[in-house]
Amino acid sequence: MPRGLRPPSGLRRIMFRVPILVFRARLGWLFGHRLVLINHQGRKTGRQRQVVVEVAARDRATGAVTVASGYGSRSDWFRNLLVAPDTTIEVGTRRLPVRAVPLSPEEGGEVMVDYAKRHRLSATVLASYLRFDVDGGSDDGYRALGREIPFVRFEPVPAGAGA
Repeated sequence: MPRGLRPPSGLRRIMFRVPILVFRARLGWLFGHRLVLINHQGRKTGRQRQVVVEVAARDRATGAVTVASGYGSRSDWFRNLLVAPDTTIEVGTRRLPVRAVPLSPEEGGEVMVDYAKRHRLSATVLASYLRFDVDGGSDDGYRALGREIPFVRFEPVPAGAGA
C-alpha cells in the first residue's frame, strides 16, 4: 500500500461507498465517464462485490477503461480481479463485459503522466493524498508515482466470449 495508507473506515468508508448507491439507482450517468463501477467476485467468499473508482484513461477506439488502485496491490477489489479477471463494469448507463488486465509499472507510469496532463489538480491532490513527492509536478515525478500504483485496464469482451 503506498506510503502506509490504509483503506478508509468508519464515516469515510461510508462516503466512499455512496457512488455505488448512485450506480445502483441507475444514475451512473451523473458521473459521465469519470467514474466506473467495477463488479468483482470475492476471492475467498465468492460473493459479488462492487467498488467505484475514477477512470484514469479511456481508449475511445477499443472501449478499454484504465483505473488505478490508489490503495495499492493489497486492495481487495484489485486482488479479487487477479483471481477472477472476467467481470463487468458500468460506465454511465452502460454495463460492459470486460477482462481485467494488470498493467506493468512502466505502463502505469505512462498512464499517470497522461492523466496528470488532463487532470492536473486531481493528479496533484492524489499525489499529496498518497504522500508522494512528484518532483514539482514534472512528468518524471508523475511517471514515478504511476510506477508505484497498480493500474488495471478493463478490455471489452466480445458478446458471447465470456465474462
